[in-house]
Amino acid sequence: MFSNFSFSNNEKKYTQLEYVNLWKEIAIQQMNAYKIPASITLAQAILESGNGNSLLALEANNHFGLKCSNWNGETFHKNDDKDAECFRKYKQAKDSYEDHSIFLKSRKTYSNLFTLELKDYKSWANGLKEAGYASNPKYPQLLISLIEKLELYELDKSYLDYEKHNFFKTDITEQNRKKNMILNTHKVQFHKNKIKYIVAKKGDTYYRISKEFGLGMWQLYKYNDFGEKKDYLIVGDIIYLDPKKRKSKSNKIFEVKEEMNLIAISQLEGIKVKQLKKMNNLHSEETILPKGTKINLK
Repeated sequence: MFSNFSFSNNEKKYTQLEYVNLWKEIAIQQMNAYKIPASITLAQAILESGNGNSLLALEANNHFGLKCSNWNGETFHKNDDKDAECFRKYKQAKDSYEDHSIFLKSRKTYSNLFTLELKDYKSWANGLKEAGYASNPKYPQLLISLIEKLELYELDKSYLDYEKHNFFKTDITEQNRKKNMILNTHKVQFHKNKIKYIVAKKGDTYYRISKEFGLGMWQLYKYNDFGEKKDYLIVGDIIYLDPKKRKSKSNKIFEVKEEMNLIAISQLEGIKVKQLKKMNNLHSEETILPKGTKINLK
């Protein structure tokens, strides 16, 4: 991370303040979903993307300089520490913010950060450097300077308190907000494999479900084997709220009735994809299995 950015000559150059106004709402959403200070997220994005003006941000919607390690999505190549280095490419810039949150939350390297107070941006800035996020020895000072110059610490006060701060454009009253939450509440069910799950309804998103059940989106991705960060839900999708099991507690064999892959079987049977691959000596979870195929569940 902390790439040297270059600019496109044909694009508007955003100022730091313009960038903050464009992305502060997304940073606050990420804070409430993943418990990463919005001030830290925005300061990192400003540094990594040159206020959103870098070639990587403009051409690949990558605002954090995330490279291609453990990445199955689209890619973008440009010179950085080495020639033609591989960077992650996103359909939308907000996906870059989501992936940045998941990147920090899902790696043990950064686990100590999540023991810090959300409002302690100085400790977060120093913690990122200590965890190896950036090679620049002045990285913490650069973050802290931006946060204090732009008063980004004010955003951190809006943790789980959207209406108190005017960062979200909304005319929903507290009473209506609670009413909507009740209407959108899902019925929690128990799978035969002893796992809690819900069934997706029209208009559902992972963010909405994560807020309803107090889970990070990284947890939903992990529990449901969404390795490529699936960004949409279909009515009827099973969404697990707990980790899936290593094997079935009932059936020994699953017989394919219609063509499907291991991911679909994993969701139906509540078994981790990794374990299904191991038990059946299969190398890809996406390979289409023909009708009649028998899959070991134990």
